[in-house]
Amino acid sequence: MDERLEKLVEKAKALPKAPGVYLMKDDKGRVIYVGKSASLRDRVASYFQRGTKFEHKKAGLVDHIVDFDILQTESEVEALLAENRLIKDIQPRYNARLLDDKTFPYLMITTGEEFPGVYITREPRKDGVKLYGPFTSVYSLKEAVTLLQKAFKFRTCHLDIREEDPGRRFFRPCLLYPIKQCTAPCAAGKITKEAYREDINRLIQFLEGDKKKLVANMEKEMIEASKDLNFERAARLRDEVKALQALGAKARKGEEEYWQPEAFIHNPREGMVELQGALGLSEPPRIIEGIDIAHLQGGELVGSKVCFIDGVPFKDGYRRYKIKHGQGNNDYLSIQEVVSRRYREAGSNNELYPDVILIDGGLGQLHAALDVFKTMDVKPPMVIALAKKEELVYAQAKKEPIRLPRNNTGLKLLQYIRDEAHRFAQHYHHILRRKSQLEEDVRKGRRSPSRRKKTAKPQAADGQEIPVPSNASPHTTLPSLPILNPNASDPLPPDPLAAVDSEDVAAEVPNPQTPPPLDREEAEAHGIQPTHVLPPEPGAA
Repeated sequence: MDERLEKLVEKAKALPKAPGVYLMKDDKGRVIYVGKSASLRDRVASYFQRGTKFEHKKAGLVDHIVDFDILQTESEVEALLAENRLIKDIQPRYNARLLDDKTFPYLMITTGEEFPGVYITREPRKDGVKLYGPFTSVYSLKEAVTLLQKAFKFRTCHLDIREEDPGRRFFRPCLLYPIKQCTAPCAAGKITKEAYREDINRLIQFLEGDKKKLVANMEKEMIEASKDLNFERAARLRDEVKALQALGAKARKGEEEYWQPEAFIHNPREGMVELQGALGLSEPPRIIEGIDIAHLQGGELVGSKVCFIDGVPFKDGYRRYKIKHGQGNNDYLSIQEVVSRRYREAGSNNELYPDVILIDGGLGQLHAALDVFKTMDVKPPMVIALAKKEELVYAQAKKEPIRLPRNNTGLKLLQYIRDEAHRFAQHYHHILRRKSQLEEDVRKGRRSPSRRKKTAKPQAADGQEIPVPSNASPHTTLPSLPILNPNASDPLPPDPLAAVDSEDVAAEVPNPQTPPPLDREEAEAHGIQPTHVLPPEPGAA
């Protein structure tokens, strides 16, 4: 190693292990390369190791480096933005020239819309938008958007959202809302247009490099909201400040973002990128749902649906279904029933589909699911099936299966989701098996029936029991309905959960606060199918 490289190595060892931008210079002091890193010390020092190999465009770079400077930042997102600005201003010799801007990604904010969206695009619009870029790394830009979304909770969907649209009243937000990565402007009553615009303005202020002033203003607004007893707004500002302050923390296995005991995949995001290429998707699939069927010789037939967000299990999105078709061990019909029950709202455009729907099975199971989606008004973006043993991926609109290498991270992610759906279905199946076995033992006298505590009968003030009319309706036990005991002369209101199996109530309707059923004429006036509002009329198909 010559004297020049020794000096560079010693200088690199003194750098901090912090995110930032580094500028490589030649013997005339000109900047010939600009790069970014999460750890300046590790990245810069790697340039001067003998075993380091460079791509063709960087060949000969080290031979011209005489000195370097750094610009330390508070987070990797800021490093990405700083690198972008410096490359455009300096145009270093060994960086991409960015001569054809359309081939590089932009960050686009649609400020001209009532509820602006934030998108990554290679074909930016010119009117009604605010652009940042072009960027040299689309992967780094997507990681930055994911981190920013946790702080500012903006939407990334392509829905046409208008404040006066009556359909917002019935629209169900996607899964980014319950995990607090979006404030759900698509649904009425979740956030006002003014409050959403404030979040977008803060995002723009951050992207323009004024993080410290932004955090200070938000903390000031939080204190004022607390003094005005507006605790909901104060709590939201507090969470946004915490997210901004933690923006530089890079998620790794076992730490905050991926902290799940089951998350044994080394890098879920890498698996998402691999799936994007294998399935031909425009973006990495963030939300993937897996479906499986479990039974024992046709008995206790059940289905399951698991949900993964950013490659990690989202347990609140798990659902289980008790199969009701009554035709025994019919795997295809069971899949069709679960698919129909799970996606009937998305099929009528009342909620969003996941990015990918994974069916446990082969080509037959995939066709069974696709037959259901053909009857729906809105179709899902991607439906696939993963067959066991050979681990072939069958995708919609593809004649031949996709064969991925066994060490492919995208395949490992699909296997993980499929196995989790199988585990969840088997768990529910075993619960029903134990219940059925217990009832059979009691019926045959092998086990005594369990004793239940008697419910105390209502008493009057004098201690006597209050008589209950024989024709009185019982108190409902459904958690989603109020306690009712109407008079016999009063007609019973329609039960919105009458068609739902009692064991599936918690799975089908996770929110116990069910609104009152709409009038049929009012529902049809808003374009909502009556079967999604009121239970089917007697004798209806």
